[in-house]
Amino acid sequence: TGGLRTIHGPGQLVCYPILNLLERTVISLCRKNAIKASTFPDTGVWVGDNKICAIEIHCGRYITSHGLALTSNTYMGWFENIVPCGIVGRGVTSLSQELGRDVSIEETIPRLLETFSDPVDCTLPKQYIFFNECLRQIQF
Repeated sequence: TGGLRTIHGPGQLVCYPILNLLERTVISLCRKNAIKASTFPDTGVWVGDNKICAIEIHCGRYITSHGLALTSNTYMGWFENIVPCGIVGRGVTSLSQELGRDVSIEETIPRLLETFSDPVDCTLPKQYIFFNECLRQIQF
């Protein structure tokens, strides 16, 4: 299930890497921060009954890409008037909410990129570092 509506906005890192490791990577990142995250039959990564990360598939012009939306310090009120991802009876959470402190995108990006590189034992290409620096310049 899932795939109906969600919110993307400031305080949420949205990316579409071409890796078959999305859920596992986010679960690993959460565990590194002492957050007990897991999967359910519903898509995404969950902390109890609350989704912390949506896993997405985009199709356009005969190209598919897979991505994620890890909720870091997003304003949670945005989710109040929708059924996130069309999944009834479950909520949404964030890294900030789970850790009880503000977890900025600037803090989240390098940790997520490092966690992506762990299972495939690789060094991050320079374009990821450039991507990180570009995001620091964006003002919402």
